[in-house]
Amino acid sequence: NANGDKSKFGTICDSMINSGVNVLLIVNLDSDSGSACLKKAQTAGIKTIDYDRLTLGGGASYYVSFDNVGVGKLMGEGLQKCLTDAGKTSANIVFINGDPTDNNAALFKQGYQEALKPAIDSGKYKLVGDQTGKWDATVAGTAFEQIYTQNGGKVDGVVAANDTMAGGIIARLKANNLAGKVPVTGQDATVPGLQAILAGQQCMTVYKAVKKEADAASALAIALIKNQDTSSIVNGSVKDTVLKKDVPSALQTPVSIFKNNVKDVIDDGFQKASDVCTAQYASACQAAGIS
Repeated sequence: NANGDKSKFGTICDSMINSGVNVLLIVNLDSDSGSACLKKAQTAGIKTIDYDRLTLGGGASYYVSFDNVGVGKLMGEGLQKCLTDAGKTSANIVFINGDPTDNNAALFKQGYQEALKPAIDSGKYKLVGDQTGKWDATVAGTAFEQIYTQNGGKVDGVVAANDTMAGGIIARLKANNLAGKVPVTGQDATVPGLQAILAGQQCMTVYKAVKKEADAASALAIALIKNQDTSSIVNGSVKDTVLKKDVPSALQTPVSIFKNNVKDVIDDGFQKASDVCTAQYASACQAAGIS
């Protein structure tokens, strides 16, 4: 664990390579430092796995993650559902994207762009803002506030690429007495995100069962160590846009979470009812069947 320190990340990488590991699995801090690590491992004849996010230009042997384009599609479809449920036949919508240095952010955006393209192309929806929130609540809130002001307050829905940024946007909506009136998406099924959904302030989130991702990575690493066939684990590929190469991938399936199925995240053990259902949200939890 490098805790975001690139120098420490490089040191840990070198230490593992020098210790003679058979398979190296990394979560990159960014593609540059991740690529340097992967290339050293490959030179040493070590098989490599990118975990959760793809290292562009790194040439990893395999990639384990969720179908991140699929994650984005769920957000786009989720926004459409919430706008339709609110009776909106036309809408001004906003994209608040993840950090542009994170390849996952590009995949998420690809997904929600594809999901919303027919409605935008037809003129049903108008994209009135498209900015990065850099995975940060304050940055996202500020970006949204600027777009909101530029459009004279005429914003009907927001694709926020994760729950953290959704929280920053919802704070700005609260300041304008619009929380719960303008649908906002999210991702990660965080405690604050689930609470916001139960309170009617966030439209939906995307749940990624991390245990499934970790189990797939473990199974793949063991298969590689034992020189076993990986075809039962690998179920697709993701393109490294720098190397212009498809990376064999084990992609897990994400799930849309709305108010009526928040309970599924609790029942799965991903979040605890005691954390989500604090006093402020107790009645909303009870109504959602969470105890």
